[in-house]
Amino acid sequence: MRKNIVAGNWKMNTTLAEGVKLAEDVNKALENVDAKCDVVICVPFTHLASVNGVINADKLGLGAENCADHKSGAYTGEVSAPMVASTGAKYVILGHSERRQYYGETSEILKEKVNLALENNLTPIFCIGEVLEQREDGSYLEVVKSQIEEALFELSAEDFGKLILAYEPVWAIGTGKTATDDQAQEMHAHIRGVIAEKYGKEVADNTSILYGGSCKPSNAKALFAKPDVDGGLIGGASLDAESFMGIVTAF
Repeated sequence: MRKNIVAGNWKMNTTLAEGVKLAEDVNKALENVDAKCDVVICVPFTHLASVNGVINADKLGLGAENCADHKSGAYTGEVSAPMVASTGAKYVILGHSERRQYYGETSEILKEKVNLALENNLTPIFCIGEVLEQREDGSYLEVVKSQIEEALFELSAEDFGKLILAYEPVWAIGTGKTATDDQAQEMHAHIRGVIAEKYGKEVADNTSILYGGSCKPSNAKALFAKPDVDGGLIGGASLDAESFMGIVTAF
């Protein structure tokens, strides 16, 4: 059975002290809640080891927001998958639209990142999604299908089954706009169908697909009620423990 998951993506926010305090607040809140989903926080590289020291790993998963497409070497400023894993992190966000847009990450680069993450026992949270122009011209279903095929379809069924997917309509990230719950369901069902065509119904049915696009406590319940929406990848609302928990408890 696939899991329900709520994952926070802190992006480039919080100092180390602020991040540790936020992690402690989320961890404390979870101690008093019978969460009906897995809960993960994906934090800046600088925070990983310190945050790992203050959370209960049985209640709260830890992830990075990215990793390099090389294992080691002369790549100044990069952080490799083995480095991420050495901090105690278990997850890594890959293919986020901001990485694709601002840093030119291609499907070929993302293939390498996914493989390195899996080699180091990290669970990739792999992001896909269309920009506004593609939504408006009607190509959005094909765009997302291509993103999945180009980056992930060389994986074995066993390895594909280790991924979490996150659908993020780029036009809804940080804009306050949200896909309607019906729009989210349409895309999530489409993604599951694309997976089923390649890997079969069982793999598709067991793949968790998260929604990531201005998800907040006020709309999480309606989104999560849809049959193919298995949780959320949460940006801004994950920077406040109370807001984040409002989404966690939407299940």
